[in-house]
Amino acid sequence: MDQRPRSPSALIRMAGELRWSLCLLLLLLTACQPSPYRLDTRHASASQNGRIAFLILHYTDEDDAHSLRLLTEPRYKVSAHYLVPRDTDQHPLPVYQLVPDSQRAWHAGRSRWHQYAGLNASSLGIEIVNLGYDEKEAALPAHLRHWQSFTRAQIAAVGALARDLVRRYDIPPTQVLAHSDIAPERKQDPGPLFPWRELALDYGVGAWPDEARVAALRQSLPAWDALLWQQRLARYGYGITPSGRWDEQSRAVLCAFQLHFRPSLVSGEPDEESQAILMALLERYYPE
Repeated sequence: MDQRPRSPSALIRMAGELRWSLCLLLLLLTACQPSPYRLDTRHASASQNGRIAFLILHYTDEDDAHSLRLLTEPRYKVSAHYLVPRDTDQHPLPVYQLVPDSQRAWHAGRSRWHQYAGLNASSLGIEIVNLGYDEKEAALPAHLRHWQSFTRAQIAAVGALARDLVRRYDIPPTQVLAHSDIAPERKQDPGPLFPWRELALDYGVGAWPDEARVAALRQSLPAWDALLWQQRLARYGYGITPSGRWDEQSRAVLCAFQLHFRPSLVSGEPDEESQAILMALLERYYPE
């Protein structure tokens, strides 16, 4: 038998081999231990739904470069699932997916629709590059400001993307909303130039009233008092507390409704056209 002393390198190699053998033995012993439970997935509960219940549309109020930086850099603490750019010659228009659909993006902030609050948890957000309006016009009614229009390429991209998303996640028409719908006292995006009518009629996305019914209702609806307005806006989904007084919250909510459904006159004040539109929407989507 060779009794010569081992070299340091040989001893290190032997120690490594011993450690490896011990690790392998431990793994084998662990694998032989029975699991303390067995997962059984045969019984699915009927009381469940997917994370995604809403689709929320925004504009960025920034140009392409600033929008992308704002929505991707950690210091800004804001994000969206999709960003639709504006100033590009690429065809087709690229749409940037910044957050996977399965993940929560930080786009809605303090928000409410029906019984849902904090809609980041249950929504997808699409940001569209658009500068909105000049801050010098902030004191003007929304319909008197000079808003930046959306490009045809943007509208086509948003329409097709939104159609894919509502089909994929079975999002109801009344849950395709503006940022202004879910946060009416804070936000006005995507503004009065966003073509909600086109989105509904051409792409099948979102709610829209029967226009013949709106015209008929205008001939026969009695004027509502403040409480009826508040109750019906709440019934449609807006976060409003019925008080019977036409207060600042009521004006902000009606302004959001007009931005979405009657953008030619966004006053925040009750009128026959807004009343007929709201009644037609309730008849179509929330019949009593």
